[in-house]
Amino acid sequence: MREFIFRLFGRGRRPPDSDGDARTEGGVGADGQARTDGGTVTKEQTVGRSRVQEALDSDLVGSLPFWLPPALLIGLFVYGAIGWNVLISLTDWSGLGQPDYDSLSFAMYEEMLSDPTFWTATQNTFVLLIVFTAVTLLLGLLLAILVDQKIRFENTFRTIYLLPMSLSFVVTAIFWSWMYNPEIGLINVGLRSLGLDFLAYAWLSDPRFSLGAVIFALMWQFSGYCMVVYLAGLRAIPTEQYEAARTDGASTLRMYRRVIIPQLRASTTSAAVVLMVFALKAFDFLFVLFGPTPGPSTDILSVMMFREAFRATNWAYGSAIATVLFVMALGVIGPYLYLQYSRGDL
Repeated sequence: MREFIFRLFGRGRRPPDSDGDARTEGGVGADGQARTDGGTVTKEQTVGRSRVQEALDSDLVGSLPFWLPPALLIGLFVYGAIGWNVLISLTDWSGLGQPDYDSLSFAMYEEMLSDPTFWTATQNTFVLLIVFTAVTLLLGLLLAILVDQKIRFENTFRTIYLLPMSLSFVVTAIFWSWMYNPEIGLINVGLRSLGLDFLAYAWLSDPRFSLGAVIFALMWQFSGYCMVVYLAGLRAIPTEQYEAARTDGASTLRMYRRVIIPQLRASTTSAAVVLMVFALKAFDFLFVLFGPTPGPSTDILSVMMFREAFRATNWAYGSAIATVLFVMALGVIGPYLYLQYSRGDL
């Protein structure tokens, strides 16, 4: 790398004497040119060359070819796009015209605050975010504790639980649209076969159950992921701590509540962040189930953003909703990154 940089700056080879000492071999300097001062370099030249040499030898310069190109691409196509989206949200762009960047304002955000559809979608987004994350973490923890009991076919159960995680939201949504079908869906058919016809509802079209049905389907998909995360945390706890709790007379419930679960804080934090990010990205799941107009009971911000931007062509309003979603994602990831930084893990 250093040789390449020297050639880039026009030097044929690395200077043979890089420590800046005065030369005595008859007037040939570090750059290979004959010197007119009798072969002696000045002190300022020596110090300057030493600093340049030190900078070129640093790890930062040596690692530039590996991290600088992807960093520039991410900066352009990810953060540049985010910045452009924020800029569009400050315009009044709609229809098939071009945005006018001469008059920027917060008019779209003011309109958003007075839009009841926005508040309904925000409420549904928070319910999905919190309930889905909490229930999935709890189910994943229970599954991990069961699998950690050295049961037979542990690997088989672990694979079965983790398999839904590999499916895309589109496949999961189609699968659960069949399961929730009010006439031929497996859930209602099973309830009717047990004589529980009064529980056979139209799960997706009834506003009382539609959001709960979505949360249950997402929980089915991601509980296996939480189980694996918690299982790794349980296996990392030394066996001596289990034995010490048993020796002190702690019951199983007390041992898990006072000794084991508090040590799973890192697993809980990392799994919760992943689940909340997936909850914010549940657009394709709801879009496949309900289309662009899911109704007030299941409308969330990501679906509303798509509807405003790509169906109503209110580009500026859709960009403002996307900006709110980005801020919510930062609210989820920011504290986690700060926590990792404060622990020295970042």
